[in-house]
Amino acid sequence: MNDMTPVTSEITASEIGKPFKLPRRGFLGASLGALVLGVTLPAGRARAQAAAAAITPGTRISAFLEILPNETVLFRSAFIEGGQGIFTAMAQIVGEELDVDPMQFVVEGAPPGPDYLLTGGGRFTGGSMSVRMSYDAMRKLGASARHMLIQAAAVRLRVPVSELSTEPGRVVHGASGRTLPYGEIADAAAGLPLPTNVVLRDRADFRWIGKPVARLDVRDKSTGKARYAIDLKVDRMLHAAVQHSPRLGGEPGALQNEADVRGMPGVHSIHSLPGTVAVVADSWWRARMAAEALQVTWTEPTRGTAHVMPADFSTEAHMAMLKATPGEGVAYETVGNAATALGDAARVVEATYDAPYLVHGQLEPPSALARWNDDGSLDLWVPNQAPEMFQAEAAKVAGIAPEKVTIHSPMLGGFFGRHFLYQTANPFPQAILLAKAVARPVKLIWSREEEFLRDTLRPMGAVRFRAGLDAEGLPVALEAVAVGEGPTGRWFGRQPDKVDSSSVEGIAGKVYAIPNRHIGQVHVDDPAIIGFWRSVGHSMNDFFYETFFDEMADAGQQDPYELRRRLLADSPRHRTLLEAVAELSGGWRRGPFIADDGTRRARGVAMASPFGSEVATIAEVSLRSGEVVVHDVWVAIDPGSIVNPAIIEAQVNSAVALGLSSALLEEVVYVDGMPQARNYDGYPILTPDRMPRVHVRIVESGAPMGGIGEPGLPGVPPAIANAVSVLAGRRVRSLPLSKHDFKGVDG
Repeated sequence: MNDMTPVTSEITASEIGKPFKLPRRGFLGASLGALVLGVTLPAGRARAQAAAAAITPGTRISAFLEILPNETVLFRSAFIEGGQGIFTAMAQIVGEELDVDPMQFVVEGAPPGPDYLLTGGGRFTGGSMSVRMSYDAMRKLGASARHMLIQAAAVRLRVPVSELSTEPGRVVHGASGRTLPYGEIADAAAGLPLPTNVVLRDRADFRWIGKPVARLDVRDKSTGKARYAIDLKVDRMLHAAVQHSPRLGGEPGALQNEADVRGMPGVHSIHSLPGTVAVVADSWWRARMAAEALQVTWTEPTRGTAHVMPADFSTEAHMAMLKATPGEGVAYETVGNAATALGDAARVVEATYDAPYLVHGQLEPPSALARWNDDGSLDLWVPNQAPEMFQAEAAKVAGIAPEKVTIHSPMLGGFFGRHFLYQTANPFPQAILLAKAVARPVKLIWSREEEFLRDTLRPMGAVRFRAGLDAEGLPVALEAVAVGEGPTGRWFGRQPDKVDSSSVEGIAGKVYAIPNRHIGQVHVDDPAIIGFWRSVGHSMNDFFYETFFDEMADAGQQDPYELRRRLLADSPRHRTLLEAVAELSGGWRRGPFIADDGTRRARGVAMASPFGSEVATIAEVSLRSGEVVVHDVWVAIDPGSIVNPAIIEAQVNSAVALGLSSALLEEVVYVDGMPQARNYDGYPILTPDRMPRVHVRIVESGAPMGGIGEPGLPGVPPAIANAVSVLAGRRVRSLPLSKHDFKGVDG
């Protein structure tokens, strides 16, 4: 069985993603005393598929847990670790009810399978969904396992279940003082039926949920033991690099110097693939040097076919077209009568806001490792956010049944929406084809230049706003029309008579008490391969809305913080959060004001409601030699309830960094159908010296649990832009801020 057999002295397929090596025993029989939640082996795949319909995700202990004789708990997580702390959170949730210290857990990514479909009947690590959509199921899973262990102990000790309790890792009989470690009774517990009903711990009794438990993955990451996809090796493996067509849609023609490249050191073979030429060699560096040396004649893309970038496409022209596209589009949200209220308003404020394409730019390069096996099955090690989806797509590429594809999900070097099934933007189809062609395992890594050429982009977007103010300067109507295309419609199907929610999230659903509202979308096809980016539509739409809010407040001679507070009078959760961030910042003051260091500064405020959480943000900035300097960012976040406050704070800090980078610096520019930046020298990102102090306050309102990974980002760009507008004396309606000239207004 290939996925259970070592393929090299350095790695086995079952080890990938494990923080440290454990003896793999008792997968089927628990013969060494392991309470097993086992994964289905290849020989049992047919039986597993037949039984899949009867499986309720998250309920079979044998699919998730393995309690080893040394008291270590191996947990197979339905969700992938990518720096967001999900492995630690899962250990806290399950450990709380199982009564095992989370530090005793070893967590690995689970393989594809029906047990792990915990996000709306599927599995996807993203959308800030992992904890909030599996929290109840994972608590019940841990509690069920604990109940079975107590039952097994009752038999062993010959006492009633009612006389037993647990302490971390063991069952205790208080009357006699006898204890049984979980590892000694795991085998017996595994043979018991699952309980139909279990009692969960009272929140007041939590020992690990809600506490800043240390991250399980930090030690291996700090000592270099953590293995990512680019670190993996299998026996007889070759390496590959590619050169893509400079313009999306071009195909390789003649290779003018093919013979010379074949003679380069270490080169094994050269291959033409869809939109790409690839070189396979005995090392990745040799493969890359050879791939870059190839002189390729590229065919001209055929206009009108899928995945083609027109030769005359430019971001400048496309943005101008978006802004000029007329109409109200398809309505998404209608409250009251915005048109009538605008006609009766004492004053109407109008503005158009825009934001550019962004790449993901994560430090982990895209890669994939493919190995065809003697039985015609395929092993694929690939960074991914959705193992089942990758399994299905890989099967299509390979021309085999999905059950013959084993997906291994290594730890990710960040998410950001990058590790999704993007056509033309993921290397795993190329790796599959190359491994088939050379009849050996192939690890393919895209160079940074190839990644920038083929990365999916956060969509470009523009929004037209109109607001009506009454005689007191208070808003009575707001109209917003988003123009462009959203990633949800692109990848999950667009209905012409319905709005893509990802195009308007952050604009629609705002809780401010504006009595008349109309939100719509005008769909415009985007020629680029667009995709999901951290916080998706919120990443730019909250900038649009919250910055226009300040413009609307200024027009009505209202303080933007106080106007928000007034319009949240009927929404105590949001008003409390707004007041919390003001208190955290030492009290709201807009400015301009002179700081202790003599710099002229201002503050901006913004609110956002992304992924089930609520966020309020304040940023303090100055201008220095025409450049925006952000000194402090205060974030109050209300995720309803929490699992690990330390992880929340870390996630907010990282979200602030990415939000700041996008607000100040990032922009993808296309000229003649090609991106102008092919590496970080042409696509600057935030440097450590520009990172501000970040202050976080967690407010638990008791609302349903919200997400954590993405909500900290959307409020950052508008808070910064609102502060900059105070200092500059003019509104900033377009990102990034680096393209604006602020010289002459320094403090």
